[in-house]
Parts: sequence; structure tokens; C-alpha cells
Amino acid sequence: MATDRSVIAGSERISPAGLSLGPAPGEDVTDVSVYLKLEPSSPGRPADGAFRTRADLAREREPALHAAVAAVTTFAASCGLKVIDVHPGRRLVRLQGSVTAFETAFGAQLHRYSHEGREFRGRTGSLSAPSDLAPMIEAVLGLDQRPVATPKSIRLARAKANTGFLPNAVARLYDLPNPAQPGQGECIAILELGGGFNAADTDQAFAAMGLSSPSVVAVAVSGGSNHPGKDTDADGEVALDIQGAGGVAPGARLAVYFAANTDQGFVDAISQAAHDQANAPSVVSISWGSPEDAWTAQAVAEMTSALQDAADLGLTVTAASGDGLATDGASDGKAHVDFPASSPLVLGCGGVKLDASGGAITGETVWNSDGGGTGGGISDLFPVPAYQTGIKLPADANGPRQGRGVPDVAGDADPNTGYRVIVDGQSEVIGGTSAAAPLWAGLFALINQAAGRPSGQPHAVLYSRPEAFNDITSGNNRSGGLGYKAAKGWDACTGLGTPKGAALTAVFSGKAEGAPSAASS
Repeated sequence: MATDRSVIAGSERISPAGLSLGPAPGEDVTDVSVYLKLEPSSPGRPADGAFRTRADLAREREPALHAAVAAVTTFAASCGLKVIDVHPGRRLVRLQGSVTAFETAFGAQLHRYSHEGREFRGRTGSLSAPSDLAPMIEAVLGLDQRPVATPKSIRLARAKANTGFLPNAVARLYDLPNPAQPGQGECIAILELGGGFNAADTDQAFAAMGLSSPSVVAVAVSGGSNHPGKDTDADGEVALDIQGAGGVAPGARLAVYFAANTDQGFVDAISQAAHDQANAPSVVSISWGSPEDAWTAQAVAEMTSALQDAADLGLTVTAASGDGLATDGASDGKAHVDFPASSPLVLGCGGVKLDASGGAITGETVWNSDGGGTGGGISDLFPVPAYQTGIKLPADANGPRQGRGVPDVAGDADPNTGYRVIVDGQSEVIGGTSAAAPLWAGLFALINQAAGRPSGQPHAVLYSRPEAFNDITSGNNRSGGLGYKAAKGWDACTGLGTPKGAALTAVFSGKAEGAPSAASS
């Protein structure tokens, strides 16, 4: 093993919040995900704009990454670590070994911490590797296991009978398509960092909507599992996601990817869903996240790579923009946006308060109630993407800078006008921007079904068709004096607005004037 070592770029960690309980037991066995870098000249999306296939991507990357995989394998053996999995398509090598062996291999000191009733392993500082190996590595994830995200859902306390809407009623209000078998032939990937579901809840919820239960499969990721009853808040998130997406597209298969609430679990879940040849999702719904500054640079880089894979493979990724208004729940006196919703590769989903009567919308305003409300603002991590260059972005609440505007779109999210779901056998009303993400995921399953092809990254098309949205012009997401106002056109509270489902479907399926072709979508 080479003695000359270099820092792995972006791996620096600050000290975790909480009480240190001392060094992590050296004999504990753990798994770590090592993601490799691709050369800039590696194959990307073909010039004709066609989406890649999962099989083609794996086949092309195997020779490109052969040397890097061999180098990691040799290094691991020299450190007493075992290679337990290699996925060239995902650029992933999974290693297993003792805490002591990993500390030696990557120059880390791992400790145990306790914070808010949870114990976890953490570290401070940067990771390193032999200087000939470090440049090949994009991220080493799994040594630090601090929680990385929160679910973007809020229960309505003391909900009265018939408060809120059934998920398929929201779909009708937004004029979402309703073919004989909505979503048939599509698969929606739902990412969860905790909680679980049971079939009895699903059956009861869909019976209440007058629908047959969809096909729902649990997929274990990096040690995660479908575990209902352990965390009721997370169970509520899982129920909202399944019943929300399924209420829109009950004919679609729902693949629920359960991972640990760590940066390793989050990245592994996106990567696994994107490359899953068995379930082959065309849409991914994400209802978890945290402020941009809570992420390490290597985690952001690797999440971005996984999301780029998803885009190249034709997947549309939706993500909740957060429930903590313009500060995203942070207490540092600054505005923040939530990641991964802030990624330019993701359809960020904000929230509104939805009022309706007689089966029609009577009003929509920015969700801002009872101390919670839609996230949105200007990214500190990402520049203005090409699809936003034609809109007027507001001044950043933190100062004079330009960045990617969040969110892109919106949907019903206020718990006071929330979704009636079944959680652990009980009827609940739940809101939050995590309701908007599966709503939009379900819509894109319907769009893909109608178009007969995946939509991929849809932003350019969406931003070119403002008439296909209900423009939200009333309300704000201010918190502590920081925030943004609704305005005509795009705004940093509700993006382009809420969907006119039939109009959007016509655009993507080629039935509207100026609709995109298969190659340009």
C-alpha cells in the first residue's frame, strides 16, 4: 500500500451535533459505498437526444472503470477490507470490514454520538487515500451515519371528519388524466429513509378512494427495510407517498426503496432506483431532504451524479421543497433552500393551500400557516440553469447573488387542506410539500403512459408552457422577516404554479400545439 496519501475531495465533515460517547467500537463490522469518477470523455446521452438504457450504461462503463475498480480492490485487500459488490453502471464498489480497518484505510477517527434520542457513528475532518487512488474516488459514504434528512410532511392535529381531500380527489381538482387504467405500464419509485407500510393500510386507503389497490413492492437498500410501527412520523410519510402517488396513478407499479437516513442511504437509494432493471421506474418521488449547507461536498457531488444518471436514463425526479418556509427550518438567520429539491436535475415541488367546492378549485394561495409553509428561494449551491434564464428571478434574501430558483412547480400541501390517508390503521390528515412530490410523480406516470415514452428531465418543456399551470399570485413564504412573495408567473414560493393536468399531458404526448417530439423531451 502506498504511503503517500491525498485528501478525498469534498469529504470534510464538521463535528456532529450531540454528545460524544467515545470512540466507535473497532470490532464493529460496517459497509461503505465507494463511488468512482468517470473520465469527462465517458459516453453521455447520445447526440440524437435518445435516453440511455440501463444495460447499455453498465456495459459501457465496465471497461471505462476497470482500472479504478481494480485499484480499489487491491487497496481494500491491503487494508483487510472485503469487496462485497461491484456495480459498474452505478460506478459503485461496496466494501465491508471492521471500523478499525476502515479508520486505517481512509484516515478517519470514528466516534459514537447521541443527539435527540438517537445514537449514531460520526467523524470530523477529511478522508484520505493513497495518492494514486484518491483522484479516482468521487465519494466514500457510510463511515459517518448521522441523520441527513427529514420527511417533509406535517400531520394535522385534531382533524375533523371530512377535513382535507382524498388523494384522487386532488387529482380530479387538478384535471389530471383518468384513463381506464391510470399509469398502467409505468413504475413510480418512492424513496424512504425510514418507516414502513402494510398491505391492510393500503387496501383500506384505496377502498376509501373507490380504487383497487396498486401493486406495491418494498425494495431494501443498503440495510434499509420496510419496518412499519417503529417510527410513526416516518410511517405517515410512507403512507402519504404511496397513497398520494397511487391515488393519481393506481395502475402504476409502486416500488418503495427503503434506505437508512444517512448520506450513504440517500445516494444509494437514488442510484439503485435509477439503475433498477427489474422494476424499471420511469419516475422517482422524493419527500426527504435538508438545507443545502447540511451536506458535504462529496455527498452533493455523488447525488448529482446519480441524478444525472436518472436524467440520462429518462427518469423524471420530483422532490419536496421543504416545509420550513424560506429558512427551511434553519435558525441561523439566513434563507435556505432544501436539497435535493434545489438540484437543477430535480423537479422541485412547492406547496399551496387549496380551497375547493363542488368539485372545482375556488382558490389557491401560498402555503404559510401555523408556523410551517412551503420552502423556496435561491440556491447557494447551483447556478441559474438554462431553463430559468428566461424568467425574472428575485433577489436572493441573503444578498446580491444569482442561483437556481426553487421550486419549479407546486401542489396542495397545507395540512389544513391536506390529504386523508391511512397510517397504522388510523385515518389521518397529512400535508407538507412531500404531498406535492408524489402528486407530480403520479402525474408524470400518466404523462408517460399517454405519450408512450419517458419524459426524462421535463424542465425546459414546463418552463416553455406557462399556460398549462394555475398561476399562484397570492401569499408568501416569509419566516423571521426572510422570504419571498407570490407573483405573476414563476415565483420562489410556488414556481410556475399548480398543474392543469390535461393540458400538460397534451403537451408531452404531442397533442398540443408546439408539443415536444420524442427526441427533444
